[in-house]
This record gives sequence, structure tokens and C-alpha cells, in this order.
Amino acid sequence: MIVKLLSGDRPRSKMLSAVLLLILFGLLFAPFLFPGTRSLDTAARICIFIVLVASYDLLLGYTGVVSFAHTMFFGIGAYGTAIALVNMGASYSAIALGTVCGALVAGAFAFMIALFSLRVKAIFFAMMTLAVASAFLVLVSQLSGFTGGEDGLSYRIPREMTPAFKLVKEKVLGVRLNGKLITYYVVFFSSLCLFLVLLRMVNSPFGRVLQAIRENAFRAEAIGYKVVRYRSVATILSAVMAALAGSLMALWLRYTGPATTLSMDIMVDILLMVVIGGMGSMYGAVIGAVLFLLTQSYLQNLLGLLQESLGSLPIVSEVVSPERWLLWLGMLFICSIYWFPKGIVGRLRGT
Repeated sequence: MIVKLLSGDRPRSKMLSAVLLLILFGLLFAPFLFPGTRSLDTAARICIFIVLVASYDLLLGYTGVVSFAHTMFFGIGAYGTAIALVNMGASYSAIALGTVCGALVAGAFAFMIALFSLRVKAIFFAMMTLAVASAFLVLVSQLSGFTGGEDGLSYRIPREMTPAFKLVKEKVLGVRLNGKLITYYVVFFSSLCLFLVLLRMVNSPFGRVLQAIRENAFRAEAIGYKVVRYRSVATILSAVMAALAGSLMALWLRYTGPATTLSMDIMVDILLMVVIGGMGSMYGAVIGAVLFLLTQSYLQNLLGLLQESLGSLPIVSEVVSPERWLLWLGMLFICSIYWFPKGIVGRLRGT
């Protein structure tokens, strides 16, 4: 049953299986294991970014296509949900309509980009997507009457998904069962379903063809596969999944703006997560997203504790100052890429 659920893609490593199970149960019971607003927000972001990174790996790791427009699709999904909630009010129909429209618009944009760009060489396609994403970011920032501009959009969601809604008055295991908890589990189970769909895609005959194209596009074309068509479909599917992840982010934050969805910083983060976890493996997206977001969220706190414990050593305590957390973050990722050239999943699988 579990093997069928995973589409036959076994972790192929006891250590990897244990890590994935730990992550699954950690996210499933995160509200009870790690109570607190910040830890819950980190867990929800991890769920969303697992889908976002996995959808990008479908394009980069499985198809061999480098794109810098993935945050654009992520933002389209988020803005679709946000604009629907702003104009239609806090209703489930607004969420559904915004999510569907966001996914369709993202798919249409991906189709147009693929139609005009995938016939060129890889570097030119990457530059084309970078230009389109930058233009879209500027456009969103300028259309302040529609998108909120640089300030973004704030909106209400249905009351049952807000902290004001209480399932029961008493706390359960020290946690208040309210609408925020409901929203978290909507994000968690939606992300889990989307991840399983992506896992099914890459382990289907379609996914095998994508891998063949990645390894040698000329040979794939020679044996009868329409390379441009398959790359176009992969680009569209990747964009739709990214848009759905964006809708989940909009639902969780109750705010959508350029900085939270369209920023190039997010694009760089996605690339790092893919490389750290391991390209060409959906499980790599899970490992990469978890490690990156946990480090990003808690490294500064860890350095603060380290500085306090090394207070008697002025030079050393200054080096580990929390203000230098970005320096240490960069060093950690350089080391991880050096030690795990095929990603963490590749090392755990022994490949």
C-alpha cells in the first residue's frame, strides 16, 4: 500500500527512510510537538516549499531545463487567491475560484514561454525566463490599484480558518484547537497530496521520457519523442504546481506581496534547496526544504546562544555574533555542496 502510494519510488536507503519518516511525523504533529506561533509558521512554510521545490525539480532535475521564472508562477497563484478574497470577500468559493484561476493563468504563461523559448539553447531559455520574471515583478509593483503595488494585499479568510474560531474551549496537550490549527492542517494535507501527485508524475512513463530527454535530447528525438512537446508539458505542469503552492502561501499568510512571492531571493533559495537535497529526486526537495528553512529560521538564535557561552573569548564571540548569521549560512551551504556534490539524498542512497 505504501509502495503504491509512493508510486514505486522507494527511498532505497534505511537512513533516508528514517529521515523522511521523521520529517513526515514531525510536520504532522508539529502543532503539538513544537507549540508556538513561530514554530508553526516554520512548519507551514516547510510544507509549502516542499511542493514549490519539488515542482521546480520536475523542471530542472528531471527535464534538465533551467528556469528563473518559477517564483513568477508561485506569485501568480498567490495573487490569484488574494485578489479573489479581496474582491469576493472571505468565502470558500473565493478561495476555490482564486486557486483555479491562478493555476490556469500560470499554466497559460508557462505555455507561452515554452512556445517561444524552448527551441533555443538552454542558456538563452534561462535568460528569457529571467527577463520575463523581472518584467512581471515590475508590472505587479506598478499595478497598485489591482495588486496593491509594493505594499501588497491584505485580506480576510473564512472565520473557521482564523485564530478567533475555537473548536473547543479547553487546550488539548497544551495547544488551543482553533482556526489557525485548521489552516495548518489544510496546508499540510494539501501539500502532501500535491507532493504525491508530483511523485506519481516522475515515476510514470511521462517522467521516464523526461529523464531520457535530460540525459540526451538528440537520442530521445531520434527514437521518436517530441522533445519540445515534452519539455513544454513539463514546464506547464511545473508552473501549475508552483501556482498551487502560492495559493497555499496566500491562505497561510493572509497577505500577498512582491517580497513574499515574486522576489529573486526566493528563486535563489529554491535553487539552493534543490542542489542541497539532490537534483532529480523528489525526496531531495523534502530534505533540502527542511534543512534550508530550519537553518534560515533558527541559525541566528543558535549563534546568539553560542555567543553567550563564549563571552569570555572576545574575538571568537564576535565571529559567532548573530549579526553574522548570513555569513555562516553561506559557509554552511558551501560546505554542504562540497561534501554532498550529488545532494544529501544522493549520498544517503550511495549514488
